[in-house]
Amino acid sequence: MLELFGYSLTYATFAMLLLVAFFIGMAKTGVHGSSMFAVPLLAIIFGGKMSAGLMLPMLIMADLFAVKYYHRHANWSYLLKLFPSAAIGVLIGTYLGQMIDDEVFRNVMSVIIFVSLAIMLWMEKANKDTIPDYLWFAILMGTLGGITTMIGNLAGSVMALYLLSMRLPKNVYIGTAAWFFLAINLFKVPFHIFSWHSISLNSFYLNLLCLPAIALGAWAGIWVVKRIPEKYYRWLVISMTALAAGFMLI
Repeated sequence: MLELFGYSLTYATFAMLLLVAFFIGMAKTGVHGSSMFAVPLLAIIFGGKMSAGLMLPMLIMADLFAVKYYHRHANWSYLLKLFPSAAIGVLIGTYLGQMIDDEVFRNVMSVIIFVSLAIMLWMEKANKDTIPDYLWFAILMGTLGGITTMIGNLAGSVMALYLLSMRLPKNVYIGTAAWFFLAINLFKVPFHIFSWHSISLNSFYLNLLCLPAIALGAWAGIWVVKRIPEKYYRWLVISMTALAAGFMLI
């Protein structure tokens, strides 16, 4: 048994924590969907709301690696459309997170993602003119992204749907997502500390222990993405998003 900053962990659960950190690092540098295993694994070890607070600083650390590597590729016109509604979504999620049942929320989000995926797949064969590059669509997806990232760290699939709908190239997709999540995750921190009380100094020390695993995952993600051709990367993200949505139903 390991006693780490007030947490009693077995060697197996500590290894699981490092595996979660590795998956988070990979997801943030482009291997979308690898983090879908992180949410349930962390919830098994620490429970629902506390695991969300423990995961947040790890997400921010991974976001920093992603921004460092992909920052020049971000499309700021899309980000400026998303930020205001995403901030409102975080406020809504903070309120709903104290009321809504996790299982119900995941099921609803899974249905929304599957329906959105079906629409996006239909659009794959449509012309460029049919891309929903409208302000109302950005506001809707930004709000959903803010709610889902606050309640269950599930916004990766929502943002994948929006950014893929814009048909962004591989590196632009990753760079835009990296900046979006760094900003929104930093915005979430005060709510976790003062409203949900799910982040403490001890939990942050535990996060710092995971930093090498996050860095290794980030490097692995960059290595993998470089070797995936542009046309296959898009379908990788689509398939992993569908898999993540199905995983929410389990």
